[in-house]
Amino acid sequence: MTAGRQRENLAPENDHTQAYLPDFCAASTLFVVVLIAELVAIVLTLAAYDPERQFLVDLSKTSMFVLWHALLGCAVMCQLRRRLEGAGKTGAFVLSFLILVFLCLVLAELAWQVTRIFGRSAIIDASHGQFLFRTCAISAIVIALAMRYLYVASEWRRSIVLEAQARISALQALIRPHFLFNSMNTIAALTRSDPRRAEEAVEDLSDLLRANLGGSGNRTTIKQELEVAAIYQRIEKLRLGDRLKVRWDVAELPMRALIPGLTIQPLLENAIYHGIELLPDGGEVRVEGRRDGKEIIIRMSNPVAAGVKRSKDGNRMALGNIRQRFELAYPGKATVDVDDAEGNYTVTIRYPYDEGGM
Repeated sequence: MTAGRQRENLAPENDHTQAYLPDFCAASTLFVVVLIAELVAIVLTLAAYDPERQFLVDLSKTSMFVLWHALLGCAVMCQLRRRLEGAGKTGAFVLSFLILVFLCLVLAELAWQVTRIFGRSAIIDASHGQFLFRTCAISAIVIALAMRYLYVASEWRRSIVLEAQARISALQALIRPHFLFNSMNTIAALTRSDPRRAEEAVEDLSDLLRANLGGSGNRTTIKQELEVAAIYQRIEKLRLGDRLKVRWDVAELPMRALIPGLTIQPLLENAIYHGIELLPDGGEVRVEGRRDGKEIIIRMSNPVAAGVKRSKDGNRMALGNIRQRFELAYPGKATVDVDDAEGNYTVTIRYPYDEGGM
C-alpha cells in the first residue's frame, strides 16, 4: 500500500430510483405468481367439482390455462415495467391491470377456439359470451389482489432496505471527531514552518472529510477504503512523526471487492489513539488482508502501553458501530473479533467476498 496522492471521489454514487411495480423479472416474484396461479386453479376446479368427472384431469386443464396466463403476464410485465412506471404510481398500476386483463381475454378467446376446433380435448361448459365474461371477471379480481399483494411485499422489502441504509448512515455519523481538532492544530503550526506541507495537509483533510461526510452508507471497494485510511495515516503522521509506523500487508486483497464504507479508517484511528499515542516511543500498526476462498479477512493489530489506558467507551463504540454495519450488510455471515492479548490489540474482520457484479 503506497501513500500516493490521488484526488478522486472516494465515495461511489448511489442510483436512487423509484420503483412502483414489482420486479416481474425476478425469480422470487415469478415463484409467487406461479404459486398464486396454481392456488387459483385448485379453487376453480374445486368450485366446479363434479363427482362424475376426474378431478385431476380437470385440474390439469385449468392449471394449464391459468399458468399460461400467469407466465405470459409476467413476461409481458417484465418487458414493459420501466415504460409503465413512467406513467407514475397510479397510472402504472391502472395500465398494468388493463394490460393483464386484456391478455386474459385474448387467452380465453384462444382457449374457446381450441375447444371449438378440437372438441373434447378441452372442456368448457359455458357459452362463448359466458365463458369470456366469467374468465374476465375472475381474472380481474385475482389480478387486482395479486398485484396488491406483490406491491405491498415489494414496498415492505424496500422499506427494510431504506431503514438499513438510514441506520448505516446514522452509525457512520458517530465516527469520533477528536482527530479533526488535532489535525487543525497541526495545520496551524505548519502554516508558519512549512506552508507547502500545510497545504497538502488541508487537501488530505478535505478528502477525508468528503469520504466521511459525503458517503451514502453503502459499500465501497477495498481500494477506495484503503485510500481513505492512507489519507488518515498521512494526517496523523504530520502530528506524530516517527512515532507512527504503519505496515500495509494487503497485496493479496482483491481491490475490487466490496466492503462497508469507513471500516478500515476508524480501526486505524482506534489503533493510533488507544495504542501508539500512549507509547513514549510510538509503535507500528500492522494491517493485513487476504482472500480466503469465499471470504475476505482483514486484520489490524497494534501495541498497547502497559498500565496506561484511555476510556474504552470510544473504542467500544467504534467496534460496535462496525459490527452493526457488517451485520446489516451481511446478516449472519460476517464476524468482527477482538483479541486483547497482553501488549497487543488485534481486530479481525471476516465477511463474504463480493465484487457486486463489477
